[in-house]
Amino acid sequence: MISLETDLAEQYLAESREHLTAMEQDLLALELGGGEIDEELVNRIFRAVHSVKGGAGFFDLAKIRELAHRMEHSLVLMRSRSMAPTPNRISVLLAATDRLRLLMENPGASNQADISADVAALARLGAKEAGPPAGRGPLRTLLVEDDFSCRLLLQTVLARYGDCHVAVNGREAVDAFRSSLERGQPYELICMDIMMPEMDGREAVRQVRALEEAQGVRSTCGATIIMTTAVNDIHEVVRCFWNLCDSYLVKPIDLTVLLTQMKSFHLIE
Repeated sequence: MISLETDLAEQYLAESREHLTAMEQDLLALELGGGEIDEELVNRIFRAVHSVKGGAGFFDLAKIRELAHRMEHSLVLMRSRSMAPTPNRISVLLAATDRLRLLMENPGASNQADISADVAALARLGAKEAGPPAGRGPLRTLLVEDDFSCRLLLQTVLARYGDCHVAVNGREAVDAFRSSLERGQPYELICMDIMMPEMDGREAVRQVRALEEAQGVRSTCGATIIMTTAVNDIHEVVRCFWNLCDSYLVKPIDLTVLLTQMKSFHLIE
């Protein structure tokens, strides 16, 4: 956990408030569509919610993260056109947006807030947690890391669970991911360093998600992307959530934390 008494926390909270204002405007615009799905609007709202959720993990803002996570699952259904943006559903999402704003007005006390009514309202929209897959083969992993010692450590661990391919910069990573899609064997896990030569991890994530979208694969159904970063680069991770990364690890990598995250994403048992 990173202290809320930092410039980074102030930056996250300020950016999140901006996201919430934009989300409210986009939700109202979506409501005016008469139940039709405007893909650009829904994707923009989804990115904003994902950014709020992702950044909340840095500061142990559990209730903010949970509420954003529940909103995100509702938006997944809209993105997949499984749920129409009716006025009632939009009103629930607007109420959750207001609740997030209130929680952020006093983030230090937000973990003691009761969000059960908000969670229940979102659950009624049909946003349910996806369970683990019924069965899976060996894990397909792309490790993107330019530091030899870190690369060797992670590759040794990840290779226990299946194929682990290596790229040493973001450009190689995008090329490798494109090839995996063309083969019909996309990577399920990507461990992506942020600060790399030729193309950094943030841009690589953006391009990976664009490749998935071009094939009709929504980010919530695509590769799990875990960013790896040094502490002094951590502000870049907050921005990576806008490009739809899923989580992060701070170097030096704690392998127990890595395996816990892999289990939480149902990548391993």
